[in-house]
Formats: sequence, structure tokens, C-alpha cells
Amino acid sequence: MPSFDAVLEPDLIQIRNAVDQTAKEVGNRFDFKGSSAKIELVDKTITAWADNEFQLGQLRDVLLARMAKREVDLRYLDQGKPQPAGGDKVKQVITVRSGIAQDLAKRITSAIKESRMKLQSSIQGDTVRISGGKRDDLQAAMALLRKQIDDAPLTFQNFRD
Repeated sequence: MPSFDAVLEPDLIQIRNAVDQTAKEVGNRFDFKGSSAKIELVDKTITAWADNEFQLGQLRDVLLARMAKREVDLRYLDQGKPQPAGGDKVKQVITVRSGIAQDLAKRITSAIKESRMKLQSSIQGDTVRISGGKRDDLQAAMALLRKQIDDAPLTFQNFRD
């Protein structure tokens, strides 16, 4: 039976490269000279530190520009609120979304059911498997999901006939 998996899987290598380029640019830029601004990536969490919220915003803008240049979809990033980090410093935690959350998986399955196509969808951990009788129905389901689920950069894998 033809099927495919809908997943949320960022390119972590490109994200690491963007964070490294941002850290390098922060070290070289004149407006960051003498400040304690820095950025690092641990697992799937990006943490940015700066002296004040304005510098934190500048650091975040550089990061987002580097991500866009490396063609990383910015919808993978969940930006937390800036928090005080001891003294007069501030920090912001940005998490990289990976794997489909339960509520998003339910939205995907309900979108498939509401489309009235002859397809079945099942939640399997952090992926959603969609199967059906015809290949054309599966391709129509991909187009439907791209259109209806616009807040998450879904990718489709394991397309099988």
C-alpha cells in the first residue's frame, strides 16, 4: 500500500554552521567590541547572551540572517522570552523544533480526515504516516498539508509505492 511519512526534521549541520558564523561575526563586529555578547548551540538549544536587550536583538537578527542565508526555515526556531542572566546581562533561549508534537499530529490527521480522500493517517511517535490506495491521492495529500499546515515546515519522507 503506498504511503509516506510527514516529519519535522531540521538540517542540524546548517544550523550549527549558522550559529558558528554568528559567533564569528559577533567577535568581529565593531558594535559588539568590549561586550560579553556570545551565542552557542548545545544539542537542539541555542542560547544567546548579551549586555542589554538591544544587543540581544542585534545578535538574534544576525543569527536569523545567517539561518536564512543557509536556507534553514525559520519556523524551526521557537524563540523564548529574554530573561535576566545575572547582573545587568540578559539571555534568550531558542529551541530548534524537531519531531512532530502531539497537537500538530492531531491537526494533520484531522486535515486528512476532513479532506474526504481515501487515505488513512496514523501517529507513530514523532512522525505521521499517511497511506492510501493511489499514488495521486498521496501527492494531493502532500499539497493539502503544505497549504493547511503553514506554521510548521513539514517534510515528507519514505514515499513508497
